[in-house]
Amino acid sequence: MGIDEMTAYIGIGSNLGDREENLNKAINTLTRVNGIEVLRTSQFYDTAPIGYTDQPNFLNGVVEIKTKLAPCTLLKVCHQIEDELKRVHTIKWGPRTIDLDILLYGNVVINEENIVIPHPGMNERKFVLEPLSELIPNIVHPVTNSTIHEMLIKIS
Repeated sequence: MGIDEMTAYIGIGSNLGDREENLNKAINTLTRVNGIEVLRTSQFYDTAPIGYTDQPNFLNGVVEIKTKLAPCTLLKVCHQIEDELKRVHTIKWGPRTIDLDILLYGNVVINEENIVIPHPGMNERKFVLEPLSELIPNIVHPVTNSTIHEMLIKIS
């Protein structure tokens, strides 16, 4: 891996329409983006919604990528894919055709108004930690200093 490339992890989720097809479309779209190479994908997990619970279950997973894109550019790509796959923002934590979140971007820590990396709250969300632990159980979270696996055990 060159110095200008970073390994990043993107959480994906869907609870409207054909959830698995929505996740696969998002992954396929990521593969076509210049500056992104999809390395691996976790299996998909059926999970109950949090926050606003009067909605269908989600299908969640994590995609491991190698990227030359800066974090803000990668976030824009994620939002463009959500738009392309007809995500509509109506209710906070509400139903959606697709959701893409940057979970980790190497060991980078960013806490700005428009972008927070690592993803806030990921250490409390089994639907994030379970697929992430499948891919990288021993990676240390740059803020909590715990491994992904340790964080998963803590909330399980």
